[in-house]
Amino acid sequence: MSSISQQIATELAVNAQQVQAAIALLDEGATVPFIARYRKEVTGGLDDTQLRNLAQRLTYLRELNDRREVILASIRDQEKLTPELEKAILATQSKTELEDLYLPYKPKRRTKGQIAIEAGLEPLADTLLQDPTQDPEALAGEYLNADAGFADSKAVLEGARFILMERFAEDAALLKKVRDYLWNNGEIASTVANGKEQEGAKYRDYFAFSEALKKIPSHRALALFRGRNEGILQLKLDADPQQEDPKARSYGEQLVADHLGFAPAGRAADAWLQQTIQWTWRIKLLLHMETELFGTVRERAEADAIKIFANNLKDLLMAAPAGAKTTMGLDPGVRTGIKVAVVDSTGKVLGTNTVFPFQPQNQVDKAMRTLAGMCKQHKVELIAIGNGTHSRETDKLVSDMLKANSDLKVNKVIVNEAGASVYSASELAAQEFPDLDVSLRGAVSIARRLQDPLAELVKIEPKSIGVGQYQHDVSQAQLAQSLDAVVEDCVNAVGVDANTASVALLARVAGLNKTLAQNIVAHRDSNGRFANRKALLDVARMGPKSFEQAAGFMRIMDGDQPLDRSAVHPEAYPLVEKIAADHNKQVTELIGDGQFLRGLNAQSYTDEKFGLPTVRDILRELDKPGRDPRPEFKTATFKEGVDTLQDLRPGMTLEGVVSNVAAFGAFVDIGVHQDGLVHVSALSNNFVSDPREVVKAGDIVKVKVLEVDVQRKRISLTMRLQDETPAPSAKKAEVAKGKARQGDKGHKPRSTTKGPQPAANSAMGSAFAEAFAKAKK
Repeated sequence: MSSISQQIATELAVNAQQVQAAIALLDEGATVPFIARYRKEVTGGLDDTQLRNLAQRLTYLRELNDRREVILASIRDQEKLTPELEKAILATQSKTELEDLYLPYKPKRRTKGQIAIEAGLEPLADTLLQDPTQDPEALAGEYLNADAGFADSKAVLEGARFILMERFAEDAALLKKVRDYLWNNGEIASTVANGKEQEGAKYRDYFAFSEALKKIPSHRALALFRGRNEGILQLKLDADPQQEDPKARSYGEQLVADHLGFAPAGRAADAWLQQTIQWTWRIKLLLHMETELFGTVRERAEADAIKIFANNLKDLLMAAPAGAKTTMGLDPGVRTGIKVAVVDSTGKVLGTNTVFPFQPQNQVDKAMRTLAGMCKQHKVELIAIGNGTHSRETDKLVSDMLKANSDLKVNKVIVNEAGASVYSASELAAQEFPDLDVSLRGAVSIARRLQDPLAELVKIEPKSIGVGQYQHDVSQAQLAQSLDAVVEDCVNAVGVDANTASVALLARVAGLNKTLAQNIVAHRDSNGRFANRKALLDVARMGPKSFEQAAGFMRIMDGDQPLDRSAVHPEAYPLVEKIAADHNKQVTELIGDGQFLRGLNAQSYTDEKFGLPTVRDILRELDKPGRDPRPEFKTATFKEGVDTLQDLRPGMTLEGVVSNVAAFGAFVDIGVHQDGLVHVSALSNNFVSDPREVVKAGDIVKVKVLEVDVQRKRISLTMRLQDETPAPSAKKAEVAKGKARQGDKGHKPRSTTKGPQPAANSAMGSAFAEAFAKAKK
């Protein structure tokens, strides 16, 4: 354990004692949010991100150790474990290198080399390797074995060759050299499969493409692998991209020769050995490494894509809530009408309806009267309009209705409805609204997500929210694990009201699960509101451990214990009471008295249980109890008269909302039913390596329209508002400028030495056009 702790500590740049303490807490069943918030003294202040990375590495290294023990036992059983091999196995910290070391001893099907060894040809192979002056043909005659299938010299020499080829291909040191060489110098190259040009038109940017393995961005790598899976593209590993002569000897082949210390010198066996090395490289090593390194590229691309999705999800979940206000939700539709639902400040449904202002019914006046009547009847304060089909037309309808009813003081907001339809048809929605039509449930969800995005979005499977990049091409298990961690961290950062939270929200609280969440709601329904946090212990199956983990993140508003509405953990209540008693105050007098609290000496209240970080957290929480870490609520204003792609013109400056951030840029909703793309090079005047340095999902931004492709439904935007809109003849120059600014020199079509890069300000460049389309799926 100490070696694991030390390695993780080195990787995280923290002390081994911090790591050991965190591991002990995790092994005891403590959750990451609980450790990060309430055990800062124990871990030395490790935050949730560090703890997530720690937990991930801990799992990897423990799996590595388990595999190491299995391998050592297997080699011991074969009586082939030498002290040197054991030392190498114990020293490696990589699963790949561990498997390399095990490869020669791993039980496998009989190979051509093993068959040759069984026929007694290994001494011949050893002799030719160690003494190339020997004549292969002459020696081979001494090893004829017709019964084993080696009836002539040719068959004997081929058997000896396979013995050496398999031995070389299982040399761990050689494998490492080849792997390092290919990773640093190799390229992934793609060509279009025969006859697939028309069917695979969307992949045309990759019909003659290559890029360095270690530099290819995640979106291009995943596009290549998807193209291969669909049978459109053929991929190969180019080991010698700098070598112009296809007949020249591969650098990889030379690397093998150098490792073996072989250099042809006109000796009798040199030609035979040289061909053996050539076959080893082409048949064994290169094919094996292509599979392995493509797997590595894919894993890295998937990790990047998952990270992007997780970051976007966090931004969306932590978006500003409009608050506890009576809200009308509108789910726009054309033929089926606009679905209407009004919810009160707690999210309870007050009324529903459907209006038909569009074709073919055209009941505009009736729709406006219905909406106005519902607003007046339920005293609606906010109207949330889903951003799907006909959202702008619905927005105009609401504007006209409000103008005609000047007595209504209502604000309208267009809301991202991604995932609403998934929720509507879910089992959870059916349980929540058994008597409500599926289509109307979507309107309820839209209204509620304006009130509190976090509370509503937790009801939807994270990957259905639609803020990812190639989410369908990555490991679904890893994606789910990462997204679940994000949801858990967000829910616990905000806290939940134990008396109003849904099962879906409660299930994300540290220490709780779906069963406990259901039990809390059932207890609440049967016994009424929880008067205090201690009452949670009366919930079925709520044990001391679950209560310890969850209590600090549960809020009891207007209960009989004032501290229950704060993030102060019940275990710290005695400390707060001591602070109050020391200054002849009631606990209620401490809450919100920032001047008094800031004047306290936090150090004087530390002890062996509560260190300085926790005391400071407690004092900050008492100053602003239950403070919400989410930003202030703001809305974007879409430009009137700009409702469709056809309304856009290059040069227009618009306001929009960032809907998704990818590795290559940001998608922005500007109110025309099709998000525009701001390429990474057009986000700022300065170099941007990560788009999230500039924007995140939910941000309100100003953009300029650069180009509109109505046929392909693509909009190119820039946040560099001072940029001139490029004329058609200037597009190629703009692409080149973007390449120079971003320094992305990896993308190289195979037909050129230094081909065009992904488009910058024009953003319609072919290099990321495929990514544009895929990211929106």
